[in-house]
Amino acid sequence: MTKEKNNNENKIISQGSTPFAQTYFHGTKADLKIGDLIETGFVSNYGHRKNAKYIFLSATLDAAIWAAELAFGDGQQRIYLVEPTGSIEDDPDLTDKKFPGNPTKSYRSTEPFRVVGEVTVWTGHPAEQVLAMKEALEKLKQQGINSINDE
Repeated sequence: MTKEKNNNENKIISQGSTPFAQTYFHGTKADLKIGDLIETGFVSNYGHRKNAKYIFLSATLDAAIWAAELAFGDGQQRIYLVEPTGSIEDDPDLTDKKFPGNPTKSYRSTEPFRVVGEVTVWTGHPAEQVLAMKEALEKLKQQGINSINDE
């Protein structure tokens, strides 16, 4: 896999697949199958629940676990292995000045991801930690601070 980083736009462009390509994860409560595409334009799992302009993936399992735990809905929390079909860029909610260097390795795209597998054995965060995160996000929402990805 060849990756090029455009420092002006913070985009990573992937070209071709190899058996040693980067593994990406997508946490959700959606019930998907191998080969399904995750696409923009559907109601977001987060924030204002608007039609999503971006879809998200991470190169860390922990970030995907958080995504599954924080997603709206009553469905089973799931972690999928996904493959971007186009370019991805740093998730500005978790990078730039907030967390320089993208330590969570979180990315977004407007182009679909293909589900290539599912992580079926993983351990979530302690219930108290998830509740604390949800409460912190609710406080931000009450202060009018919402995800820029949701706008």
